[in-house]
Amino acid sequence: MLTVTVKDSDDGVVLQCQGRIVRGDETAILCAAVRQEGRNVTLDLTGVDAIDAAGIGSLVSLQASGIYLTLRNPAEQVREVLRVTQLESIFEIRDSRAIEELIMTPCATPATAGI
Repeated sequence: MLTVTVKDSDDGVVLQCQGRIVRGDETAILCAAVRQEGRNVTLDLTGVDAIDAAGIGSLVSLQASGIYLTLRNPAEQVREVLRVTQLESIFEIRDSRAIEELIMTPCATPATAGI
């Protein structure tokens, strides 16, 4: 089952998705949530562990209808589906986890770097 939580951000609306984006009620819930929130929508896919052809189809349909989707933090399985279907170029994909890891990683100081 997919749950979608709507959150406001500086960049507009973020839909935080948890579960699977697959054929059935889950896809309908995602489509309904995105359509109600406006034209620039970020889907936070951090909690999405699977997506099937119906899920991909709904994202493509939303993009084709004029809703600009940004996909944030897709899991490796979801990213692989986007790569295999050659849809990585259709969506803007952001991985804020990589940025957070860079921020949280301590830098070497001259004393510890052997300088």
